[in-house]
Amino acid sequence: MKSFLRYILITALLTPVFAHAQFESVKDSVVQLYGVVMTADSLKGIPSVSVVVKGQNRGTVTNNQGVFSIVVLKGDQVEFTSIGYKAKLVNIPHNLEGNQHSIIQLMVTDTVYLPATILKPRPTRQQFERDFINTQIPDDDITTARKNNDATKRRMLMATLPTDGREVTSNYLRTNAAKAYYAGQAPPQNIFNPFAWSEFIKAWKRGDFKRKN
Repeated sequence: MKSFLRYILITALLTPVFAHAQFESVKDSVVQLYGVVMTADSLKGIPSVSVVVKGQNRGTVTNNQGVFSIVVLKGDQVEFTSIGYKAKLVNIPHNLEGNQHSIIQLMVTDTVYLPATILKPRPTRQQFERDFINTQIPDDDITTARKNNDATKRRMLMATLPTDGREVTSNYLRTNAAKAYYAGQAPPQNIFNPFAWSEFIKAWKRGDFKRKN
């Protein structure tokens, strides 16, 4: 019991010391980073430059004169980005003395070379009219749907396209159902049925009996 009380007493005495040391360590690692971002060729302040601590969700932007200020930690990496300029990455030294650091960051223009485009007019008015009339305009969705639902095109697709698994299964089930329906008796003969002959002639004209590849 005495040893336990001694442990509690020592812990209570040392905890403020450890907390104070940890606070001093964190306080010493915090750095107030400030400065100005300018162009490398004319030394003009660049507004609205993003100043972000890499890997963290902390950052700021420069004002109209290119001035910025942000709190970072020693060892952080600060990235400067702006449209039209090459990105810059600055490392905050671990052994930086003090808690303030100022920099003047120069940014170089990011030049992008696009392929040359030559614009030239039509040679003659007659050629322009000919090309305009002969230009093939692609079908819109409604026109494509109408063409796909055309009866002639659907009959052609039915006659030329091979049957898929669903059609084969449906045909097999219908055949077995007909056999089971007339099991034990003679199936009816439709040779003298005028409606059956009418459907047969229509199917023959549509090409339903053509062999499918």
